[in-house]
Amino acid sequence: MSGNSAVVVGGGIGGLAAAIGLRLAGWDVTVVERVAVLDDAGAGISLHANGMRALATLGVGDAVEAAARRQYTGGTRTPDGRRLAVMDGAALERELGSPIVGIPRADLHRILREALPAESLVIGAEVTDVATSSPSRVRVTYGDTALDADLVVAADGINSRLRRRLFPSHPGPVYSGSTVLRAITERPADGLTADFELTWGHGAEFGHIAFPDGRAEWHAVLNAPAGVRYRDPLSEVRRRFAGWHEPIPALLAATRPEAVLHHDVNELVTPLPSYTAGRIALLGDAAHAMVPHLGQGACQALEDAVTLAAAVAGERTVKAALTRYDAARRPRSQTVARDARRAGRMGQQLTNPLAVGLRNAAIRLTPPGAMVRTVLKHADWTPPRIARHAA
Repeated sequence: MSGNSAVVVGGGIGGLAAAIGLRLAGWDVTVVERVAVLDDAGAGISLHANGMRALATLGVGDAVEAAARRQYTGGTRTPDGRRLAVMDGAALERELGSPIVGIPRADLHRILREALPAESLVIGAEVTDVATSSPSRVRVTYGDTALDADLVVAADGINSRLRRRLFPSHPGPVYSGSTVLRAITERPADGLTADFELTWGHGAEFGHIAFPDGRAEWHAVLNAPAGVRYRDPLSEVRRRFAGWHEPIPALLAATRPEAVLHHDVNELVTPLPSYTAGRIALLGDAAHAMVPHLGQGACQALEDAVTLAAAVAGERTVKAALTRYDAARRPRSQTVARDARRAGRMGQQLTNPLAVGLRNAAIRLTPPGAMVRTVLKHADWTPPRIARHAA
């Protein structure tokens, strides 16, 4: 199909990527984003090989690599600094043919937006209604505007209003038991050498992603009741991670208090029965919001975007395309979400000292080849081809 039109609800990573892919397939696309100021909060992000392959398919892979730092060094440690596992990013890149990279989320958003014509982005508008306007069209209403489209992509995030409308009996997102505080440092942190690192304690994790300019994103994940907030988040992180190894104190010292973001980690524990309904496709967190313990949330959204674009480019009808999309994406993304939940329970969320000790011993005894295979399990994905049409 080409010459059709789509409305993408949500201008995050998945929504923007879907818009790029659909335009490659020859579709007219409008992205409607309710946020009026695109501050791209969210600090930093790691992109595994599957995410980078998706971005390359969309034609923005080189731009992302130029703005990112390849993750070659680092690994996993204990709070006193003992090494549990060593990251060999170069070996993974040789195996997969694509690097793992770290990039500020704002830079990734900017690159994706710049790949779209400015007139296709509607910023600061909230979709108020999505309804069938004819057997082959869906009407999307925002403000005083109504657009008829052949396809609607619901990329409106974990609290998706479209998902609630399509699946009213679904329980929606639930709290994972973890809350996360994160920030990007104001300047390079003293003594920071590793590209990427995680440190696991008892019910707590601290990690960082280094960027090309020497700054870094850090995150602190804590077991906590839902809704807990701190008057001074940076001071709370310093208190909770006092005595943990360098460069954790240096990362916190290089951070402005007002830069710290705090949100609870929610997920869709109950899998959706379908990622499509009529002429609407769910994508990204709207379809399969997952915990961050495998670093696959954004990568799965990028896979969604490429798969959807390839399906509409390769099928004669929207119905056939959405059937193909659902069959390809739902089993894989729901498996990744389940494995991410399991990884969190065996990693950051463990609190029992005996269980933590057994976990650490098991990691130390795991051969490097087995660790590589664990990463390959989720990152080794081959994107489908998008049949190219004139935009």
